[in-house]
Amino acid sequence: MSAVAAVCAEARGRGPRKPRHCWLSSEFLPASLHSILTAPARYPRVSLCWIGSAAMVEEFIAVFHSIGVTVMKSVLVALALGAVFAVLTSFWACNPGRPWWRKRELITDLCYWFIIPLFARYLRIGLLLIGAALLFGITSGDELVAFYDEGHGPLAALPLWAQVVVFLAGSDLMMYWIHRSFHGPTMWKYHAIHHSSKELDWISAARFYPINIMLGSVATDVVLLLAGISPNVLVFLGPFTTAHSAFVHANLNWTLGPFRYLIAGPVFHRWHHTAAEQGGEKNFASTFPVIDLIFGTFYMPKETLPVSYGVADQALPGGFGGQMIYPFKQ
Repeated sequence: MSAVAAVCAEARGRGPRKPRHCWLSSEFLPASLHSILTAPARYPRVSLCWIGSAAMVEEFIAVFHSIGVTVMKSVLVALALGAVFAVLTSFWACNPGRPWWRKRELITDLCYWFIIPLFARYLRIGLLLIGAALLFGITSGDELVAFYDEGHGPLAALPLWAQVVVFLAGSDLMMYWIHRSFHGPTMWKYHAIHHSSKELDWISAARFYPINIMLGSVATDVVLLLAGISPNVLVFLGPFTTAHSAFVHANLNWTLGPFRYLIAGPVFHRWHHTAAEQGGEKNFASTFPVIDLIFGTFYMPKETLPVSYGVADQALPGGFGGQMIYPFKQ
């Protein structure tokens, strides 16, 4: 059990419990950050300089450990997804061409696959800490852990399965409109990065510019958690979101038949990656195509599969570094 997981239990006057329930300590808030916040109260006679130095060293080690764990998870997930989609694509490919591991821009996609999750994780932590301080006046370590551990308010009182439903529906509706805004003239220069992959496959799923991630999935997560939903929903939705995002980008000819309106599939989303005059300005929903049906942006022509992908701007670089600079040249 981590030090902060024990603090979570002690703060409630209970005995120790499984670390996974102490969401901030086990997954999002490094243990040493809690130590920094609470050290003066725990050690009133010790020099603040000494406490700060020791805590900084502890934080430095904890951050690198956290980065290592996140990267290792990304490696294992990538290997598993790569094996699964290599098999599926060999039987049900949507478009002929190279297998994903021979993509021309594979290195670019791998950079996004390993860098973006790190960026998103620590950005989410920072925004949650700032949000709790500004909106609720919560700044101490114990209060932060207690505030986020099981959620708060009416939404946290719902059964966990109901919170999962609310989170999924709420985030998908917000993401729909955020996604549409990124197709506008002001934000397209950032979102074009995601559409730049001409050999669209599962590993293209992580190809997002940092601003796109910040104003997209990270922002919706932060809004819903600050609204009171328990972060424990992410125990279930985290793996689902990763797998489903890879699934809809995979080179598969699956339309999902009658279920095409219930959950996004590969053909549904691959149409979104075609040219604007085809399906590029349609199919904005991440998970539930019924949202596109409601707002008139659903597009899946019968007996036809998408063929070509990418963006019209041929000057958009194929490398990770060039893509990071691209929006500033527009």
